[in-house]
Amino acid sequence: MDNISIASKKPKLKFWEIWNMSFGFLGIQFGFALQNANVSRIFDTLGAEKESLPILWLAAPVTGLVVQPIIGYYSDRTWIPKWGRRRPFFAVGAILATIALFIMPNSPSLWIAAGMLWIMDGSINVSMEPFRAFVGDMLPNEQRSKGFAMQAFFIGIGAVIASVLPYVLTNWLGFSNEAPDGQIPDSVKWSFYIGGVAFFSAVMWTVFNTKEYPPDDIEKLKLENSERGIFTGLAESFIGIFKMPKTMVQLAFVQFFSWFALFAMWIYTTPAVTEHVYGTLDTKSALYNEGANWVGIMFGVYNGVAALAAFLLPQLAKYFGRKGTHMLALFCGAAGLISVFYVNNPDLLVISMIGVGIAWASILSLPYAMLSSALPSDKMGYYMGVFNFFIVIPQIVAAGILGFILKYFFNNDTIYALVIGGISMILAGLLSLWVRDKDEEKISKF
Repeated sequence: MDNISIASKKPKLKFWEIWNMSFGFLGIQFGFALQNANVSRIFDTLGAEKESLPILWLAAPVTGLVVQPIIGYYSDRTWIPKWGRRRPFFAVGAILATIALFIMPNSPSLWIAAGMLWIMDGSINVSMEPFRAFVGDMLPNEQRSKGFAMQAFFIGIGAVIASVLPYVLTNWLGFSNEAPDGQIPDSVKWSFYIGGVAFFSAVMWTVFNTKEYPPDDIEKLKLENSERGIFTGLAESFIGIFKMPKTMVQLAFVQFFSWFALFAMWIYTTPAVTEHVYGTLDTKSALYNEGANWVGIMFGVYNGVAALAAFLLPQLAKYFGRKGTHMLALFCGAAGLISVFYVNNPDLLVISMIGVGIAWASILSLPYAMLSSALPSDKMGYYMGVFNFFIVIPQIVAAGILGFILKYFFNNDTIYALVIGGISMILAGLLSLWVRDKDEEKISKF
């Protein structure tokens, strides 16, 4: 029986059931948004040089490269009667990530902060990776795009709140936004503390309010597990890149250029905005911290737009198809990133982030919707983990070359990292048209 026929026999879930199974992503994105909007700021404060920022950020993608396929592989082969298949990984990751979020803003030195990024990102990945397979496990094909759209909605909401927290704590609640040399401001510290609580609470909501379907043959699963040692599992996890379905190969190129652009944005938006728009290089100054807080607002805007666009994109796909819609969304993101180069008024940066938000919503949903219909149901977690290579590899490439490019070709002017990101997103959009979406006619009914 093929994957499509198996998926079509699963019962349709009600709105609140899809809501509950996706709610944990609110917490996961809380953690990622705090990381994306504030880690460069923490590194800057602890004395990082601009050209070293990408290398320091390498911890995140390298961790994902190792963790995600392994977690996907073993979550496919896990079944605990009271906990299910994916939920044990949700829970363990939530506990570890919460601890890391509490420790990160208290790092006393640059290298400890880099190490904590490694631990924090790995913990978040333990929870996050099985969530992608969770949609494939629980929903029939005709509801999968809705499931990924619901995840994108919660990603957007969680990221909005997390991204604006330092600004809100500073301007509304009176927390200090400045600190002595080499120390992290209270506004950032308390944002991470709140994020830790939110991460744990949201993920555990999904854990306790969702029931998973058992494997078709539990005895076969037990036998397979007994015959495979841990090293066999690790080896199989990494050779999966050579066994990808054709649709997955095509989407891999799209993902590469999309995530290269996103990583450029996450690393360099803070220095680009504080230098190019606010005109300061002094990380201890009030003006720098004001600009860094405004980057949080910018990130909140693009994530808020993504939360709304997540439900609009499936409707557009009825008319343009999923790959056509994805191309248009990525073009919007490219326009948003490149436009930052021409902005002098911080308020106008919010408009730039609208385009980025549309692209972000599509990146989080449409590639996964196209992919899930091309994967065998018993290896959903495994292939979703392998697919994440093409989120991680471009981040490693970006970390390896962006610092060099900026230093030797653009005199360390970090605004050009965002321009390069915009060009990369245009390439991703064009490559979207190359993808063969087997289920497009059926899925266009959602």
